Amino acid sequence: MADVVQFKLERMLNELDDLEKRGLFSRQEIAEIVKQRRKFEYRLKRHSPLKQDYLSYIAYEKQLDTLRRLRKKSLYKKSGAKKMKKSVSDFAGVSRIIKIYRLATTRFKGDIGLWFEYLEYCKARAIGRMKKALAQLVRFHPKVPGVWIYAAAWEFDTNLNVAAARALMQNGLRECPSSEDLWIEYLQMELTYLCKLKARKNALGEGGDLVRNQKTDKEQDVVDLPLNDIENVDESVLEDGASDDKQDVVGEHGLSLLQIVYRGAVEALPSSFSLRVRCCEILEGNQLLHCEDLQKLILDGMRSDFAKDPKYWDWLARAQVGCFQRLTPENLNKSIQVYDEALESVPSALMAELYAKFLMELVGEKNFTGDAGNTSESGCHAVDLVAHLRKVFEKAENLGSITEDFACRYIKVLLELGKQSDAKMLIEKLCNEKLSNAVQLWALRLSIEFTNFQACPPSKADNQRAFELLKSILMRFSISEAESIWLMGLKHFSTQRRYFDKIVEISYLVLARDGGSDDGFSLSSTILSHIFQRDGVASMRNTYKRLIALPHPGLVLYRKCIELELNLAETGDKTGLPNARKLYESALATYDQDPVLWQEFYSMEVKMGTSETASAVHWRATKALKERKVKSLVLRRTRFVEVKV
Repeated sequence: MADVVQFKLERMLNELDDLEKRGLFSRQEIAEIVKQRRKFEYRLKRHSPLKQDYLSYIAYEKQLDTLRRLRKKSLYKKSGAKKMKKSVSDFAGVSRIIKIYRLATTRFKGDIGLWFEYLEYCKARAIGRMKKALAQLVRFHPKVPGVWIYAAAWEFDTNLNVAAARALMQNGLRECPSSEDLWIEYLQMELTYLCKLKARKNALGEGGDLVRNQKTDKEQDVVDLPLNDIENVDESVLEDGASDDKQDVVGEHGLSLLQIVYRGAVEALPSSFSLRVRCCEILEGNQLLHCEDLQKLILDGMRSDFAKDPKYWDWLARAQVGCFQRLTPENLNKSIQVYDEALESVPSALMAELYAKFLMELVGEKNFTGDAGNTSESGCHAVDLVAHLRKVFEKAENLGSITEDFACRYIKVLLELGKQSDAKMLIEKLCNEKLSNAVQLWALRLSIEFTNFQACPPSKADNQRAFELLKSILMRFSISEAESIWLMGLKHFSTQRRYFDKIVEISYLVLARDGGSDDGFSLSSTILSHIFQRDGVASMRNTYKRLIALPHPGLVLYRKCIELELNLAETGDKTGLPNARKLYESALATYDQDPVLWQEFYSMEVKMGTSETASAVHWRATKALKERKVKSLVLRRTRFVEVKV
């Protein structure tokens, strides 16, 4: 190993001598460079070099080469020379970085990110290596679509070789025929090329190079056609004297070229709806001749293949609208007609929900008319949209396809439009009939009741009605399902002792039924915090004793009680620490295999107890837990003993 490293360093002598002769680096700096390179070379020559070893070496060489170029530029300015002759040091840094990249990609062939980093460097500093690097990449990763796309993009955009780019795309499609991105990029590339030809023709005029005679176009026409579909094109294009002497290449071959690519994509991915949508987006707004014919072909194919897919109808209707900020009444009517037709053709819950979502977005959009300043017209259209929205909801209700999310969003829209009475009647109907188990709908109904109380002070009858509604919800659902409802009720009735105490009594029943929580939301901990803030320490202790006596009180409750007792102990309460110890003992009776609980108990004794109590807890933990779980306890105990000594 040492001989190989020494040999490589000796081969750097010419470069290092040149750096010193030209005054770019001093002798001490060159010695440091040799030291660093020796260190990196030894890393690369060990039995199993890491990827980070190569990357660190590359990063160092890049920084060194950047510094060399900066010093060389500064030397130009000082000497006043117009141009300095290039020498070995100008090329050695780049060639060394390329060599390290080659070694890294040879060892880590499967790392795509490393390959692309290599290619980006070649593109920036060593363009002559790009073809070889791309050839190696596509040979090692022929099933990765991004590799073919990158290679074709470089040939098309940088190397300006359309034939090579097309050949790469075709080879990529043979290897990855099911790649949607690859088909889309191929179509985009062909369309871009045709647009460039059209722009060149416009620049040259009708008598330019692109207005050609048929006799000179046979070979180029064969090159221009993608894949192996040359036989699909009309042979009259290649016949001599079949038409006029001058032809428009874009107008004659553009449509057939794009159609071949599109048909190949559809044959490879017949069930991909997103493929058709992306093709339409590429063609949209293109000024190329006959693009409208291809768009019509795509739309007809989508209608025949996806007529029963709600997503197709949703896309088609939204395509009529475009951007909401430039929406006109005519476009809106077209979209609504498409949605109405879709609801008749595909009467499903998803279709109704997509239709309603579109209308809700329009209702929430302030400037959905052509004249943003005409508020009266906007209000008129808003009423029409609400009527359509109500129609869609009734249709979905008749189909029996109302979902909880759909109902909640529709009711929220009614509330935003100021139709509180309609929203309240509808939500009561749904909660009592079709969606009686929808907890979100019950929560929304309760929030409507509490919101009405903010407008005017509630009477005793109003409070009683709201409490009865809350009680029915809390007893109907589990604690985990009704988390938001519990928090809403506790917050609303926190200042009304009578109803708050009743909620606490309900919580005892529900906790006895469902049990406490070992992590996440804990109802008992939330109630304990409210009682501690309102009634003080004595009431808090009585409450948690009652809660702990319930079946499976939960680890979260124990931790909350211990936290409160320790806070009291820190403020001078002498009973806080003994109570915390009792709580730990009670918790460990159930959770004796929880190492974190033992760790917390031990930490408390280290902080607030004595060395004897801490040692006793540690001894008990080692007996209760397996050896691997008490390593941290042993470490903490060692530190504690060192501090005491």
